[in-house]
Parts: sequence; C-alpha cells; structure tokens
Amino acid sequence: MSLVYSTDFGRACPGCGQPVAQCSCKAVTRPRGDGTVRVSRQTAGRKGKGVTVIQGLPLDDAALTALAKQLKAQCGSGGTVKDGVVEIQGDHVEAVMAWLKARPEGWPVKRSGG
Repeated sequence: MSLVYSTDFGRACPGCGQPVAQCSCKAVTRPRGDGTVRVSRQTAGRKGKGVTVIQGLPLDDAALTALAKQLKAQCGSGGTVKDGVVEIQGDHVEAVMAWLKARPEGWPVKRSGG
C-alpha cells in the first residue's frame, strides 16, 4: 500500500512517495479526456456560492496556472487550479466559453451541466 497523502507535506506521488512538487519519477498524470473542454457552473460543497469550472484543458500544470491567471483577470474575480481543473469564482460560464473559443488553440468548447 502506497502513501497518497501526508499531513506533513500534502499530496504524495504514488510512484515514488515524494511530495508531488518534488516528484522525481513524474508518475502523476491526468487521465486524458475526449478532447473537449467542458465549462460548467457548480455550487455543491461551497455553501451555495457558485463557481465556474473548466475541465478537459490539454495543458500541463504550469500552463494551466497561467491560463487561470488570464481567465481570472478577464472575469475580474478570483479562482484556483485544483487537480487539473480551473475554478473561477462566480457565474462566468458564457464569458469563459467566449474567451476560450476566441483562443488560437481552437479547442472545442461545450457547456456542461444545467
């Protein structure tokens, strides 16, 4: 049984057992999606506060963080990147979808959820 989380340093790499930030084997990979970027609004587990969730971006962690920074500036709100998912505070689904469609990468973007 391998270590997954430690209260000393947080998430651990399942391959080498080191903190994810100091992983030497780079065994932490995200499952590949179907190539579609999905944008949705979620409130579950956030005490009724809505967040815009962007999933399926084919980027590494550094590029996701940079993209999240641009999105936060575009929407004028805060946000974070957690486990390959970008979360922007507030209901900005339409603005995020329009911004992602206008990008030169040409990712297919779909609205997900209700």
